[in-house]
Amino acid sequence: MRAPNFDPERFGILVKGSPRHADFLVVTGPVTRQAKNRLLRIYHQMPKPKGVISVGSCAISGAPFNGSYNVLGGVDRVLPVDIYVSGCPPNPEAIFEGVLQLVEKTSSSR
Repeated sequence: MRAPNFDPERFGILVKGSPRHADFLVVTGPVTRQAKNRLLRIYHQMPKPKGVISVGSCAISGAPFNGSYNVLGGVDRVLPVDIYVSGCPPNPEAIFEGVLQLVEKTSSSR
């Protein structure tokens, strides 16, 4: 996703490792029982306005892992999701489009 064709930095999007400096949370996998509390803690550490992007079939519904003993399902069971990017795996264009949609959505709400 950081190739020249899909460079998010040209739109002012920077990848940060700290939730205290992040505006968006991108979740790419199913929510497990172990990850639920960590995911909530990260979400609550983010400053407002914040957004959540659910990327891929696993993050949207739990996909092939749904119904497993330790998988709770998609991200929307734990956090409010703003943008869904479907696919298994999703195209880089779709991920980039989802991020840009969330940028527009949050900038219009400010």
